[in-house]
Amino acid sequence: MFSTIINAFKVKDLRKKLFYTLCCLVVVRIGSQIPAPGINQELVSQWLSSMNLGFFDAMTGGSFTQMSILALNISPYITSSIIMQLLTIAIPALAELQKDGESGRKKIAEISRYLTVVLALIESSAMAIGFSRSGWTTDSKITTIILIIVCFTAGSAFLMWLGENITENGVGNGISIILTINIVAKMPSDFVSLFKVFVTGADTLVKGVIGAVVILAVVTATVVLIILLQDATRRIPVQYSKKVVGRRMTNGSGSFIPLKVNTSGVIPVIFAISLLQFPSIISSFFNVRAARGDSATLWQKILYLINDNNWFNFSSLNDFKFTLGAVLYVFLIIFFAYFYTSITFNPLEVSNNMKKQGGFIPGIRPGKPTTEYLTSVLNKIVIIGALMLTVVALIPIFFSGAFHASVSFGGTSLIIVVGVTLETLEQIESQMVERHYKGFLDS
Repeated sequence: MFSTIINAFKVKDLRKKLFYTLCCLVVVRIGSQIPAPGINQELVSQWLSSMNLGFFDAMTGGSFTQMSILALNISPYITSSIIMQLLTIAIPALAELQKDGESGRKKIAEISRYLTVVLALIESSAMAIGFSRSGWTTDSKITTIILIIVCFTAGSAFLMWLGENITENGVGNGISIILTINIVAKMPSDFVSLFKVFVTGADTLVKGVIGAVVILAVVTATVVLIILLQDATRRIPVQYSKKVVGRRMTNGSGSFIPLKVNTSGVIPVIFAISLLQFPSIISSFFNVRAARGDSATLWQKILYLINDNNWFNFSSLNDFKFTLGAVLYVFLIIFFAYFYTSITFNPLEVSNNMKKQGGFIPGIRPGKPTTEYLTSVLNKIVIIGALMLTVVALIPIFFSGAFHASVSFGGTSLIIVVGVTLETLEQIESQMVERHYKGFLDS
C-alpha cells in the first residue's frame, strides 16, 4: 500500500491529483469546525450528547454534534443515492434511463443532485424550526431560521459539488473519500480514550499491557476480516459455443461470472441501524426517552431495547435480556442483504444474456436451469456474506456493552474505510499501469 502511494507521487499527473484531493479534504475538515450562525452551541450540544447518534456522528465527522456549517455533511446525498437506486427498480422510466449508457447515468445523477438539495432543505428546515421552538437559537426571528436553513442546505450542496470535483479531478470516488475522512477524523480521539481507560488507567502494568494487546488484536482482526469480506468472490465458469466468423470457425472462449460474497456491501448495516435509530430520533422531539423498570411505559422499554448501547451488558441478568435487541439487528441485516441483492442482481436477466451470447455454465442447461442454479448459488453466498457482515458490525457493539469500550466508529465505519481505501489504491495502480503502457507505446 505504502509503495503504491510513494510511486504515485513520482508521477506528475497523479501527484497533482493527489494534492488536489488532499486540499479538498482539508477544506472539508476546516468547514466541519466552523460553527453555524444563529444556534446556541452549548444547549444543542447538551441535547445531542443525550442521544445515541453512533454511526451518524461518525459519518459526519463530528460536524453534526458540533453544529458546524457542514452539519448535514453528505448524508442527504447518500440518502438520495439509495432512494434513486430503489426507485430505479420500481419505476420503469428510470430503469430505461439506467440502460441508456453514459447519457442515462448522467440524467440519473442530475436527478440525484436535485433530490439531495430537496432532502437537505427538508432536514435543515425541521432542525431550524425545532431548535427555534426549543429556544436553542440566538433569537426567534424568522430571518434567523432562514439563515440556519440556507447555511445547512448550502453546506450539504457544497460538499456534494466538492465530492464530484474530487471524482473528476482527483483520485477515487469523491463522496466515498469525504465520508472516509470524516470517519477517520474521529478515530484518533476514540483510540486515545480507549488507551486512557484500558492501558494508562489500568491498576497494574500487566493489565495495561493486556489491554493494549487486546485493543490492537481486535482492531487488526476486524480489519483483516473486512478485507477478506471485501475480496471474497465466487467465480462461476461460463463457456461460449464455437462461432463461424467469415469462412473460419473460432473456438469457444471461457469466462466466469464473479459473484461477490458481500454482494450488497455496507448497505444492509446502514439500513438496519437507521431503522433502529429512527424511533429514538422521532421520540426525542417529543421529549420521550428510553427507560426501563416498572415505572417505564411500553414505548420507553422498546426504545431501551433497540438502543445498541444497552446490548451485551453482562453486569446482571436483568441487563443482559436487553441484548434481544441485537437479535432484531441481526435479522434486519440478513433481511436487507437479501432484499438489496435481489434488486441489484437478476439471475433471470443474466441467464437470458448468456443464452443470447451463446454462453452456458458447464453441466447446467441454458434457460430456466441456469436461472435456478444462479439463484441457488446466490442465496448461499448472500447468507455467508450477511453473517460475516453481522460479525463485523457486532464486534464494536459487543466490546462497548461488555467492557464499556465506547467508540464513535463501529463495524460499519471500518467497512467503509477499508473498502474505500482498497478501491482508491486499485484506481491509483490502474492509472499507473495505464500511464506505463501509454509511455511504452509512445516510445
